[in-house]
Amino acid sequence: MLHTGPSARATSSCASLTGFLLWMLFVESNPWPMLTLVVSLEAIFLSTFVMIGQNRQAEFQQAKADHDFVEQELELKTNTELTRAIHAMTTELHHRLMENPDPR
Repeated sequence: MLHTGPSARATSSCASLTGFLLWMLFVESNPWPMLTLVVSLEAIFLSTFVMIGQNRQAEFQQAKADHDFVEQELELKTNTELTRAIHAMTTELHHRLMENPDPR
């Protein structure tokens, strides 16, 4: 069974980095061009992954905003209907009280 927990990934990453450093120091006669290439490629891939993540986050935020808008519109419609109903009842009650005042 393979363990892919944080410690296993850190060990694998450390081993890869150590292997790369040893190769750069002992195999390459001039390591700077290769190191520049590797770092540039890493930056390209990293920026691509960051942009993909940002696009996913933007899609999620848009979907949430659309849902919130629909919910707020429904809430506004319900509140407007309730306000009109209360106004109609209050007006009716006012008219009844003015037509038939209670002689207390």
